[in-house]
Amino acid sequence: MAGRDWSIEGRYVEYCSCDLGCPCESMAPPTMGHCTGAVAFQIDKGHCDGVSLDGMKVVATFYFPRAIHHGQGQMQPILEDTISDEQKDAIFYILGGADQRPGTMFQIFSLIVEKILDPAFTKIDFEWDIKNRKARINIPQVLRASSEPIRNPVTDEAHRMITVLPDGWVFHEAESAAGFAKATGGIRFDLNRTHSSMAHVAWGPNGLKYDLAESRRRFPLT
Repeated sequence: MAGRDWSIEGRYVEYCSCDLGCPCESMAPPTMGHCTGAVAFQIDKGHCDGVSLDGMKVVATFYFPRAIHHGQGQMQPILEDTISDEQKDAIFYILGGADQRPGTMFQIFSLIVEKILDPAFTKIDFEWDIKNRKARINIPQVLRASSEPIRNPVTDEAHRMITVLPDGWVFHEAESAAGFAKATGGIRFDLNRTHSSMAHVAWGPNGLKYDLAESRRRFPLT
């Protein structure tokens, strides 16, 4: 279907209430029965019909009462208060899943999220170091989150775990980390050493822009 021409490439991190490793990515039910957390990405290179999205930071908190494929989700988008009206229109068009191929990330979320809370426009601090499995998000009065390496419970040494999803719809390959996140905005949660993933992402109207092999070539994890 015809729609706007858009593309996003950037750095992605997620936090959820599941145990380390996230059973949802292995087609298992969420650890706690429900799923809550946050997703965030910073756009390194992006556009939508001539509107530059370079440097934009996008965050959303979410809650699903069961596994996400059952729907009934709630989500609150969070954007920087410095973006232009044109950028705001462009990013909401993309996040809304309009004119996107079925089975792609934002199109799926458009079906499983039933309630979108009023977006927050504020300052967003975003730090991301995939090599060391570290990330940090700070949004005053809304969200504080951080990622650190998973550690061996016996030796306390950093433990590396890579998730590979050749048929993934968010990413093909990600570094797993331990996540800590507290949300105090429209959706609230307090997560302590639960699942976090960090990945390079590249999306367009047809979903992931590259297959696993090309993604590895462009965004090597080692």
